[in-house]
Order: sequence, then structure tokens, then C-alpha cells
Amino acid sequence: MSATTRPLLEVNALKKHFPLKGGLFGGKRGNVYAVDGVSFSIQKGETLSLVGESGCGKSTVGKAILRLFPITDGEVFLDGERIDNVSAAKLRPMRRRVQVVFQDPFSSLNPRQRVRDIIAEPILNFESGLSSSQIDDRVAALMDKVRLPRDAMKRWPHEFSGGQRQRIGIARALAPGSDLIICDEAVSALDVSVKAQIINLLSDLQDDLGLALLFISHDLAIVEHLTHRVAVMYLGKIVEIADRRTLFATPHHPYTRALLSAVPVPDPTAPRNRIILKGDVPSPINPPSGCRFHTRCPFVFERCRSEEPLLRKVETGGMSACHLDVVPAVAS
Repeated sequence: MSATTRPLLEVNALKKHFPLKGGLFGGKRGNVYAVDGVSFSIQKGETLSLVGESGCGKSTVGKAILRLFPITDGEVFLDGERIDNVSAAKLRPMRRRVQVVFQDPFSSLNPRQRVRDIIAEPILNFESGLSSSQIDDRVAALMDKVRLPRDAMKRWPHEFSGGQRQRIGIARALAPGSDLIICDEAVSALDVSVKAQIINLLSDLQDDLGLALLFISHDLAIVEHLTHRVAVMYLGKIVEIADRRTLFATPHHPYTRALLSAVPVPDPTAPRNRIILKGDVPSPINPPSGCRFHTRCPFVFERCRSEEPLLRKVETGGMSACHLDVVPAVAS
């Protein structure tokens, strides 16, 4: 692959299985198949949104990329260099390039540090020989980028609102000169108006700095305003991936259709075809054979119960893991 087309991040067949222990002697009695063969890529300057219900494994994907725990199988490449199996020393440059913004803007900030020190910490982790005034200048410039007043550098995290604290978290993620930021439910704890402000900020920063974003969320209404492409996860697997316009206009997979049918619309009187899925999400400890969605799918047939569908190009233009070439409409 040429340097001009090589993805910034490439994830191939990623698996993360957590051992399940129990019994009298605490022995292993199974696995939690949190992530079970996920593949995708992100180009420089692109936003890929990873969406799905709580427990589908999307946050585990982000943590696996960050090497917060060892993966079970698969490969992760950053700018063409494999990073999932390298030593801590070789991993260090990657950590400078890939940063994270967490869901809770308060617990992710050290309450015993002033804002200046919170944002300066990753700079000091990766650069040496900087004077105090140089660090102050760098932090002040980052405060400008996230649209916080410079005098806020002297304040403590508890003195800020949730949206302001998340801006501090974004500034900290930008501090070492990141190429990719993983936003793990980064706006889900915020009020609606504040969510929009943070989404607009991320979009502007992406335009200004050429950032790539992996935006992990369960909120498709928010995702639609930020993303370039969307990957939909269900029970540890990606079931559909497409560019934003294709996925929101012509979703193929039945699960994607159900998710989109639940997205609120501005006009509450507009006719809607809400798809109500039957049953509960199966346990990731004992996932169904064949298509993992078959226990809840309104179009299930025998092949779905025994043969796992692979992601393939479909008539809508995206890729879908469904045995049906054309998925019928659901009657309202």
C-alpha cells in the first residue's frame, strides 16, 4: 500500500476475550467474548464512529487499541507499524500520537492538580528541557484552541462545568501533538446544548489540525453531525460499516435499521416506522451460533442460525454482515 493511501490506524481481526472465573477454587469456567474479530481502518483527518448498544464491545475496542490491556488476537497498525505486540519502550512514541478523551469529564481529571499542570503533564511526559515559561505558553495556546480563558489555567477542576472540564480533557489529549484521538462516549454525560458545542469544537479542531478521530458512542443523532464513516457493532462484531450519508439514508443490516428507527426526530408528529426488537441481547459469555443477531432479527431464516455472515459489499454501497442481499422493509 502506498504512503498516500495507507491508513493512519488499521485494526485487523481484533479479539479481546476476558476469562470468566468462578467456582470453589476460582478456576476458569469460560470467556466473555467482548470483542470477537473486529476490523476497520481510519485515514488521517477522518472520523470513524463506532456505535452500538451498551455492552456491544465498542469501548473495549478503544481500550485495546490504546494497549490498556493485552489483546487476545488480531493486529493493530499505526501508520503502517504494528503496535499491538511491541515492547513498552517501542510503544512510547505511539502513546504520544494516540490519546483519549474519556466519558466522565470529572473523574478523568486529577482533582489535586490545577488545570495548567493537568494539561502540561503529557507535554512533560514526552518532552524534556522545556522551561516553565515555555510550558506556560504551550498550555495557554491549548486553552485558546479549546476556547477556555487563559486565566483558567490557575483554577481547579471542581470549579468548572461538565462541558468546560471536557474541554480541559480535549486540551490534554492534544498536548503531546496527537494524530488520533479516541473519544470514548466523550459527550454522553453532557447536556444537549453542551454536547453540540463539544461536537462543533472537535470538528473545528479536526479541520485546523488534521486530526483523526475514533468516536465511540451509542448516540446516533450526535454521530450524524460529526462523522465521515460509521461502523455498527453488535455483540462483539461489526455488522455494518458505511460512509455517513449511505448509512443514515439507506442502512442495510436489520440491526442498523432498528437503531436508526429509534433516533429522535425534530418533528414529533412526523410519521415514523419504529422497529421494536424482540428479546434481549444474548450474553457475550455464550453468544449465538451463526449470525449473532439471529435471535432478534425479524428476517431470520435457517442459514442465519448456522452460518456466520461476513462483511461484504452490498447494494447500498456500504458493507454489511447479513446473508440477505436485499433486506425487506418492516411493516409499520
